[in-house]
Amino acid sequence: RATMKSLRFISAEALVSNAELARRSLGSVAHNLFPLLFKASYLLERGEVIHDLVENWPLVDFNMGKLLGTTVDYQEDLSRRTCSVCLESCLTGLRDYVLNHPSPYVKRLKVVDLTGIKDVEVQFCECKKTMGRWARTQLLSKLCLELLVYPQQTQRKPGTFETSIDVLMDLFVTERNYELVVQALLKKCCCPLKICCVAFRSDNLALQKFFYIIKLTDPSLLRKLEIVHNVRLEMEHLEILFNTIRFPLLMSLTLPARTFNVRRFTASDERMLTNIGAKMGEMTQLTELSVPFSILTGRIRKLLSPLKTPLKMLDVSNCLLDHADMAYLANSFHANHLEALDLSGHNITDLYPSTFFKLLNHSSSVLRSLTLEDCNIQDTHVNMLILGLSPCQKLEEFKFLGNPLSSQALKRLFTFLCELPMLKNVEFPVPRDCYPVGITYPIDDASVCRFDHRKYESVAEELNLILLQANREDVKASTPLFGSYDAAVQETNNELGAYLIKSFKETLEKFTTSLNNMS
Repeated sequence: RATMKSLRFISAEALVSNAELARRSLGSVAHNLFPLLFKASYLLERGEVIHDLVENWPLVDFNMGKLLGTTVDYQEDLSRRTCSVCLESCLTGLRDYVLNHPSPYVKRLKVVDLTGIKDVEVQFCECKKTMGRWARTQLLSKLCLELLVYPQQTQRKPGTFETSIDVLMDLFVTERNYELVVQALLKKCCCPLKICCVAFRSDNLALQKFFYIIKLTDPSLLRKLEIVHNVRLEMEHLEILFNTIRFPLLMSLTLPARTFNVRRFTASDERMLTNIGAKMGEMTQLTELSVPFSILTGRIRKLLSPLKTPLKMLDVSNCLLDHADMAYLANSFHANHLEALDLSGHNITDLYPSTFFKLLNHSSSVLRSLTLEDCNIQDTHVNMLILGLSPCQKLEEFKFLGNPLSSQALKRLFTFLCELPMLKNVEFPVPRDCYPVGITYPIDDASVCRFDHRKYESVAEELNLILLQANREDVKASTPLFGSYDAAVQETNNELGAYLIKSFKETLEKFTTSLNNMS
């Protein structure tokens, strides 16, 4: 459906369509029209015009989220377009803003906010080439260092380094861009563009390097910290991190798999977990916690009870929670505030059905996203599941991949899902009857694609027809076999793969050495 444009926006499109005319006209354009021209240029992917607009930006702030979001003149939100042409033009324009000759107006720009850019799977830009979070981190760091080298190569322009602009940024650091980002952060005080890290993600990075760079980011400003793949952070390291660095504004924390493992807990480990919980309790802004694939059996209360602010998002997927853990969650003050909950990997319908549905009922007034992947939900559980989901009238997203449900059970469930008014996204499993007889759950990676694809397509069509007949074309239903889209993993998958191969090789070498020593 086409989005309506105001006459002002149509006029702005006409102007920026001619790059040369736009460039000549910038000096006579009213300052309050720059945001309008920027969004029009971004929609049409006019990289040269975007560069010139940013290079001559006359306003105090430059907020990408607001500039590209819903506006009076054009309501479509363009912040999900991570178009490489547009973003590179924007960042190089920012560099040239610092370097260009004094203009008729006084340079006023003080804050650039790049945090509103959203990385999504489907891109609508014509070039189809994206610039993800990792690449944006890389390019901004490179441009900051270029600004420091520039005065050594040419005569310094008046006012170049009197400029001081805070650039709010979500950084994404891996082994490959680590050195460049470290240099940019170390020289921040000398650079006119000052990287202010609001969110930090780290993948494929040695622990020592992670500890070094996290201190450089100014953790007192950090709102989101994600330590995800191939950062070997264990509980003792997490305690050191929290004991040595304060995160007063931290709102969201994601920890890597196996950070906690209560199976090998000693008395000192119990004290360590208590201390970590207490430190998290000091983070009064913390409302999102993700600890997937950690073994936390019987310890959820110890970890979460010190928190003074109720959690809005909790991911405890594959954490081997027991009945006491589920009972704590169902009765805790967090339950009434949970907007996103991931309990994947737990046999909820057999182990603790009543406490799970109690938790679901308590969170039903606010719950927007529910993930129950690989939870052994079978046909016999569908009626119970429908009963539990009925109060969740604000649910926008429901993911239940990997459950042994038949085609008929899925049709019954979809008929109910049509009644949830806010629902937008459903991720459903390949029906059990599409797999060979005798398939066991959870299905391993080697077998997950070995199903009757023609039968699956037929069932998927029927499920979409149920949505269509209920006038729910707004609901997207899909079966991502290997999990939901992760923009960060997609962008760095080559590096991730190389890191995994290297780790596997090192493990084999250690094993071979051990065998040789034994013999």
